[in-house]
Amino acid sequence: MTLLTHAPSRATPATPAAPGTGTGPSLRHLGPNWYAVVMGTAIVANAGAALPLAVPGLRRACDVAWALSAVLLVALLGARSVHWIRHGDHARRQLGDPRIAPFYGCLSMALLAVGAGTLTVGPDLIGAGAALTADAVLWTAGTLVGLTAAAGIPYLMVTRHRIAADGASPVWLLPLVSPMVAAANGPALAVHLPAGPMRATLLTACYAMFGMSLLMTLLVLPLVLGRLFHHGPLPLALTPTLFLVLGPLGQSTTAVHNLAVAAGTLAVPSAPALAAFAVLYGVPVMGFALLWLAFATAMTVRAVRRGMGFAMTWWAFTFPLGTCVTGAAGLARQTGLAAFGDLAVALFAVLVAAAAVAGTRTTLGLVRGELLAPPPAN
Repeated sequence: MTLLTHAPSRATPATPAAPGTGTGPSLRHLGPNWYAVVMGTAIVANAGAALPLAVPGLRRACDVAWALSAVLLVALLGARSVHWIRHGDHARRQLGDPRIAPFYGCLSMALLAVGAGTLTVGPDLIGAGAALTADAVLWTAGTLVGLTAAAGIPYLMVTRHRIAADGASPVWLLPLVSPMVAAANGPALAVHLPAGPMRATLLTACYAMFGMSLLMTLLVLPLVLGRLFHHGPLPLALTPTLFLVLGPLGQSTTAVHNLAVAAGTLAVPSAPALAAFAVLYGVPVMGFALLWLAFATAMTVRAVRRGMGFAMTWWAFTFPLGTCVTGAAGLARQTGLAAFGDLAVALFAVLVAAAAVAGTRTTLGLVRGELLAPPPAN
């Protein structure tokens, strides 16, 4: 998985490429996993805005994080477009690689995460009307891409990819969780629609996407656990991907909360039942998320002690953890329990630290020419 993991543990000077050799940093080696940088940055803004407390300066920090994520999204969309135009052969090979193809789900989640931040904190910078329009465009695009990835990537895995017996990976969850992100962010748009079929259809579609993502996750997660139990720990550089399991857990808890809030705001007759479901579902799922967080943290500590260096997989520490922040914050509002609020704050502090470390190491890797260099020869 060299596209994702190639980054030396120690800083080494980048070797200048000879003209025409293609051995230096190049957009040819820019993979879909880079959208995780956008996701990890945007979730800082979204999670910070969801916290059930007011902290001086927090709103301004969320504004900055959202603006940065929007700039990164535009830059990456442009760079990936150039990648497909100039290096289409390499891009097609990435789609044919079962280790890389699931990362196309990151494109959907990057669009959705920036869109959510646009509607949540974006009005401070661009105005309410522009923020609503931008979120509608980003949510629509992200949802379409996510549904395509959720169906298309498993199709490729069945018909084109050749997967080893020990090939199951948490990255398989990436395209499957994309519809869940759409389900979590759709209710914020629904409250702006006029009463009638469009609003009801959007809320119903969000529940449908919640279901499709949840059921697919329940099918794939046992495969990941089976790989771990029968074949042992993941390679060191891939160990952070264990945190990806938190994504569907935290995001589904967030989704049922947001849907319940939208139903209450819109005076939907079933609103009390949906609010009860948000608690009955969210509390045990958040409990499992904390259990998995402890397991993934222990495995990461083990990997660090065995020499795990920086790789782009470190961005897996960010977005999934951020969904647990929004999920815990939602439970704090649904239940009125301060414990969930405290949990959200504690997880947010870890999220900020993880995003800062991953962002700093990524910036240094780009400046040194390491992250876009070709993988080392075997």
